[in-house]
Amino acid sequence: MDNERRYDVFHRTWWRWAKAGLFHQRRAKIPGAGRRTYIARGISFELACRVAKEYNDSHEPGKLSRKAELEES
Repeated sequence: MDNERRYDVFHRTWWRWAKAGLFHQRRAKIPGAGRRTYIARGISFELACRVAKEYNDSHEPGKLSRKAELEES
């Protein structure tokens, strides 16, 4: 039986837009982790690191800082 730990890879944003008027007349960015969108599930740590790095290297994080992460399954 394979006792190796398994990992899930996902991406999400780390900022969100505040409603206009809450802080300023125009929209402002405030901290707020977004919903997870999974890229891969149940893979080895080495593969999970590679998948997350490939995603981050090939996608601009944008204004809301969308980045890939991994977590233990």
